[in-house]
Amino acid sequence: MRIISFNANGLRSAATKGFFDWFTTQNADVLCVQETKAQEHQLAGPEFLPPGYKAWFRDASTKKGYSGVAIYAKREPDEVRTALGWPDFDEEGRYIEARFGDLSVVSFYIPSGSSGDERQGFKFKVMDWLAPVLDEWRRSGRHYVLCGDWNIVRSRLDIRNWTSNQKNSGCLPPERDWLNGMCVDDGGWVDAYRALHPEGQDYTWWSNRGAARANNVGWRIDYQFVTPSLRDRLKACSIYREQRFSDHAPFIVDYT
Repeated sequence: MRIISFNANGLRSAATKGFFDWFTTQNADVLCVQETKAQEHQLAGPEFLPPGYKAWFRDASTKKGYSGVAIYAKREPDEVRTALGWPDFDEEGRYIEARFGDLSVVSFYIPSGSSGDERQGFKFKVMDWLAPVLDEWRRSGRHYVLCGDWNIVRSRLDIRNWTSNQKNSGCLPPERDWLNGMCVDDGGWVDAYRALHPEGQDYTWWSNRGAARANNVGWRIDYQFVTPSLRDRLKACSIYREQRFSDHAPFIVDYT
């Protein structure tokens, strides 16, 4: 099985840059998209739906052209869920889950706090609220793959400028503690990239300012976290940088 996670920063924009042309060459089973920045009816054309796939969306109802997540899959899911029960989070279009038997694939878009204190406060609330949800999933007996843009790095291996970002959203110690607390060695969520590349220093997002991408001044904030039951199914992963579809790069994981 191949699963791709991609923050499109506007799926219509990414499509014009060749994203779906590339995607059709990947033979992926599931694609998880974040920041569709569109309403579902705006993504109904054939240019947004590769042959052989179906798509499911959760738009932001709070503001048009904002946030939004989607899942594309070759196989019809048994069930698609689009709400976790907290309207402040759900209505921003940040969660969609496709269930295939005992496997759940989730597309998450965790809030950014970079715009100021109000959104950082909301981000912390989301983290606190999600923690027991994620614990329940991990203990449920289901297999989970949590894809998405989590807007948090885990360690200095995940960000080019570690020291200068210690007071910036996405690299704050409480954020890192929360994410690393999910991934404890004894039975915690497994970071697919880090499990396959323990010392890797690859990034998935680069600022549009300056020449961040050209100089590889990036952050690794796009993940696939899996339940411990899937650790041994991790085969390979890669970050596709050759073409620029967005300020994020697609993150691809192959499972046996």
